[in-house]
Amino acid sequence: MIYKTLVFDFDGTIADTLGETRLIFNRIAPDYGIREVAAEELDQLRHLSLKELLAHLHIPKRRVPALIARGTGMMRGNITQLQLIDGMSEVLIELRRHVRSFGILTSNATANVDLFLKTHGLREQFDFVSSTSKLTGKAKHLKAICKTFSLRPAELLYIGDELRDVKASQKAGIPIAAVTWGFNSRESLAASHPNYLFDKPIDFLRLLAEH
Repeated sequence: MIYKTLVFDFDGTIADTLGETRLIFNRIAPDYGIREVAAEELDQLRHLSLKELLAHLHIPKRRVPALIARGTGMMRGNITQLQLIDGMSEVLIELRRHVRSFGILTSNATANVDLFLKTHGLREQFDFVSSTSKLTGKAKHLKAICKTFSLRPAELLYIGDELRDVKASQKAGIPIAAVTWGFNSRESLAASHPNYLFDKPIDFLRLLAEH
């Protein structure tokens, strides 16, 4: 593989957290004067960028850190009941054999990710789990990971399910693989021009043919 390090987003990429996230959001939304999100709305929301999503739901940007902190804290109580994306476990184990290091960069809490990975027998596959409390702060963290592991940007691949993941990688000058089974729609992700667009976990194995 041409990449020495693979770094994954967590929610929607490795873990199927979309339904749980909506339920938690709807429980706390009234406390912040924010309306709830109906299940039938999700298809529409999947086409929106982060900025468009916050505007659509009338969420002030200043409220976002508090929402994330409270939401991830609430998720901890049910994290062991959440499911892996189907087929992800086998693919992660195979990919890990071909790279120098494996990591996670997420807006979720590291404690949640650690507990989830241990529950599914995958924690030992990952060298690090890093968290950012800012929805738009991943570019800086990706650059820091390159520095920590003495990587050129082209040697690291970030993998995520949202438009903001694509934007962060492109801002950092790092290749990005967008997955279509998470939050943002295939159409919106394709329009953002990621380096790769994967429709199912087994598609990752195409990376092994690149040299």
